[in-house]
Amino acid sequence: MGASRRVLLGLLLLLAIIAIGVAGYRLIEGWSLFDSLYMTITTITTVGFQEVHPLDTPGRVFTIFLVVGGVGGALYALTAIIAFVIEGQFGLTLGRRRMRSRIAQLKGHFILCGYGRVGEEIARHFKEEGISFVVIDAHPECISRLEAAGHLYIQGDATRDDILKAAGIGEARGLVSAVGADVDNTYITLSARGLNPRLFIEARASNQEAEDKLRRAGADRVVSPTNIGGRRMAMLALRPAVVDFIDTVTLGRGREMQLEDVDITPGSRLSGRTVREARRGGDMNILAMWKKDGRFIASPPDDTVLEQGDRLVVIGSPRALAALDERPS
Repeated sequence: MGASRRVLLGLLLLLAIIAIGVAGYRLIEGWSLFDSLYMTITTITTVGFQEVHPLDTPGRVFTIFLVVGGVGGALYALTAIIAFVIEGQFGLTLGRRRMRSRIAQLKGHFILCGYGRVGEEIARHFKEEGISFVVIDAHPECISRLEAAGHLYIQGDATRDDILKAAGIGEARGLVSAVGADVDNTYITLSARGLNPRLFIEARASNQEAEDKLRRAGADRVVSPTNIGGRRMAMLALRPAVVDFIDTVTLGRGREMQLEDVDITPGSRLSGRTVREARRGGDMNILAMWKKDGRFIASPPDDTVLEQGDRLVVIGSPRALAALDERPS
């Protein structure tokens, strides 16, 4: 039995003994409610004050049984409470409540399912980028690492709808399923897509068959760590400068230039403007764009009009990128 359950059982037992004591003194001795409560408390705590009123023989017999049962119940409750505090359960419970409150306030965050080697690396990059996220994992050893890293987390099965809802899937920006088993990743993708049809979902796969199933399940992107690792090693061998450049503009800390994607969303001030107008006065450049009809344009001409639904790949200084969508029309 857990410490919290022992505390609850002890408190219930103590309340039951107090209720029995109050009821007994009222029925046997005819005392008032307050006198009965006072006599019960002083009896089970062995304080040793004098009797509220003189007791007759039935009252003394009842008091004997109340002392035997009440002292034992009070001692059990006190021991359980001390164990609860010493074992750190009290602080852990308060910490988890605060964490649940913080998770409930998240909006536009990511949900990361799985905190193995891949998930831990994803969480590290999210933290470096200042991205809000919550991790779902059921394994105690992973939970220990999450607590040590200070990440928000929910301990549970990510395939369950109630766990995904507790992680704020309705307000989430995206979900990354990095669980080791393809079956779990597929089930998580199905559940997440059903709960939030607009959610961006990225899932991990171990082989081509799993990739196809995950896409049919609703994943927007499917990633195979093995394939990515192989391609990266090949690129490092063939084009090391290109890889270094990409790492610098996407992963480097304190970098002067960043590579970002920008969506032209409803109400965006970039909508209806040309590429020339969008970059005017800013230390940035539009490298490529996907038009809303699916066309890909590399190095779009200056007179290309930006429309709602377009997606841009932009490189520039952090200040220019932050202000990109904040310029007045």
